[in-house]
Formats: sequence, C-alpha cells, structure tokens
Amino acid sequence: MSSMPLFTRLLDLQPLQDELTGMRRHIHSRPELAFDEHGTAGFVAGKLEEWGYAVTRGIGQTGLVATLRAGAGPRRLGLRADMDALPIQEETGLPYASTRPGLMHACGHDGHTAMLLGAAKHLARTRNFSGTLHLIFQPAEERGFDSGGKAMVEDGLFERFPCDRIYAAHNHPGYPQGQIMVRSGPFLAAGDRVFATIHGVGGHAARPHLAVDPLVTAAAIVMALQTVVARNVDPNESAVVTVGRLRAGDALNVIPGQAEIGISVRSFSPAVRALLKERITTLVATTAQSYGARAEIRYVEGYPVLDNDPTATAFAADVAAELVGEERVLREIPKLMGSEDFAYMLQKVPGALLRIGNGPADDGRGLHNARYDFHDGNLTVGAALWSRIAERFLVDAPLAA
Repeated sequence: MSSMPLFTRLLDLQPLQDELTGMRRHIHSRPELAFDEHGTAGFVAGKLEEWGYAVTRGIGQTGLVATLRAGAGPRRLGLRADMDALPIQEETGLPYASTRPGLMHACGHDGHTAMLLGAAKHLARTRNFSGTLHLIFQPAEERGFDSGGKAMVEDGLFERFPCDRIYAAHNHPGYPQGQIMVRSGPFLAAGDRVFATIHGVGGHAARPHLAVDPLVTAAAIVMALQTVVARNVDPNESAVVTVGRLRAGDALNVIPGQAEIGISVRSFSPAVRALLKERITTLVATTAQSYGARAEIRYVEGYPVLDNDPTATAFAADVAAELVGEERVLREIPKLMGSEDFAYMLQKVPGALLRIGNGPADDGRGLHNARYDFHDGNLTVGAALWSRIAERFLVDAPLAA
C-alpha cells in the first residue's frame, strides 16, 4: 500500500525549494514589461513542456496556458500567475538583482510564476487528482488598462480552456511570511486613471497679468480634488482620489503654457465609480475655466472591482487551513484599494484571489519599491497550496447544482 499522503503537505514541496529559488531568481534578474515577456514566457513554457504539459502560447499576446489531465474527473480548474515587471530601477544590491536598467520585479510576479511552476512540477509527478488542470501564465498585469488579463479573456481563454473555478494569489508585505489571507466578495477596488492637460497662456514671470498661468490653475485643481471624496462620496462607501503627477514649466522666469495632472481613482461600487467620474470631470473643467484656462481631460476606465466568489473563497480558506493550520489563515482580510486585472477572469468564472504574507514591509520592502524582494520561503508554501487546491477540487464528482 502506498505511503503517499492523500493530499500534498508542505514537506512534500521542500525538496523543490532550491530549484524553485533558482527559477525565481533567474526570472527576477531578467525582468520584462507588459506584453514584452517573451523571455519569461519562453522559460516557463520550456519547463512545462519538459514536465509533460500541453502548452499553448500566444494567448493575449505573450500569455500561455499549460494543460494536464489525469483520471476521468469532469471538473476543470484554472490557476493563474502573472509574469510582468515594472519600470523601476532596482536598489536591492542582491546578487540576482535585475540586469536590465530601469526594470525590476518590484511586485513579486517572479515569485508568483515560480510558485505555479513548483505546483506544476509536483502535480505532473504525483498526478494525485482527477480532472483537467489549466495553468494560466498571464502577461501585463501592471499595465492598468487594456491589460493581459483582459487580453487573454478577449482572446477566448475560457472558450478554449474551460474552467469551473479559477484561483490566483498575490504576495502581501506587512503580514507574516507564509500567512494566507482571503476575503469573500468585493476585495480589490476598481482602478481608473485621469489625464488632464491645463492650457493657459505662457509669458514672462515678471508680467503675470499678461499670461494665464496653468500652474496656478493646476494647483487649485489639485486642492479642489481633495473635496471629492470628503464631500461627495457617502462616508459609508470607500473611495480614493490621488494626484500622482503634476508637471509644469522648466524655467523660473517663465510662466508655462500648459500643465499636466495625473490622477488615480479607486472605488468599490458602480454608483460611486460613476459619481467620481462625473465630479472629477466637472471639477477639473470648471476650475480651469474659472481661472481663464481650458482643461483637456482623458478619463481612462481601468480594472473593475475584483469580486471573490463566496463558495470558492471558503473552499480555498479551508484547504489553506488544512495545509498551514487555522492559526495561519486570515479569513476576512480588510478590503484593499489596490486593483488587479484578475478581476476580468473572475467576471467569467467563479473563483478567488488569495494573498500570501511576504514578511515585514518596512525599510523599503513594500510592493512597487526599489528595495522590495519576494520572500523565497513562500515558493514552497504557494506551490503546496496550489497543489492541494487542485487535488481537493479535481475529483471524480460533478459540481453541485
């Protein structure tokens, strides 16, 4: 009689720790931006084909799907990892730091990819499931709009690779390494972007009365925007309006002809999202007009709200508790104002996004920071979690009606 446990344990993945660490650091040192992940996708596909997966490339441009079937179970499971990096100059000083100036895996997508590769290798060896497993390696999550998740869905992802349930995970600095966090229902915010160009009349700094100063106008707009959430959004709702860019002028003795404002807008409900668009657009235009300037506004709707299916979320939390212990599972993490294009996939298939603690976030170790690094201890945790979820979901039983 076999001594193999019924489901994967953390100990079962420990022999892969060094190999997964090597793969993660290989990817980390060779970051690629959205829709340019040719090297990463090629590396991933090569490993998967070596382990016996049927790999389909070029889905959503640089995305790929690897499929493995075992037994006769009717269920189909999708597991997704993102592959792209960010335009950040790395400052970690690590021996495996980015070799590409101005590019960095500052959000842990190198780790997400390596975790799923670890599960892929383990499940290909054990085949302790019955059904169809689709591993989705997605490009361009960081793009903010017209992203890789949307591109893969529009490229027929779920028509070509049907899934009954789908999961993804993201590391989370600030929580203990290896802790698994979930939340049912709306979890991550919708994320929109606003680009406003303020057109004034340039002139000499010593003769401001002959100019229309777009910089002063932009400053007034920035301050006025602070009232949108405070005075227009119901206090029981969540929303964020952040001005992340303000550009104007080059010389101290010149009033510039125009100024640029970039705004990040976050919300959780369709009604609040629509309200924010109306108020921001109106406020920018009318404030500019009141200063004698003109505003040109481009409002770009980005990722939708990421909404975790309650049944899928509870299932993942139960499996996580089996794997790491109930004390290391947080079943109701607060909502997050960040956005994720996995939301597009969840609009098509029930599933959930999970978070895995990455350890302390201080001293520059937070996401999108030049000193961030993914915790390699999570490679086996994530691989074991994906393996166990696959084993527990892919069984010889139809889905409940």
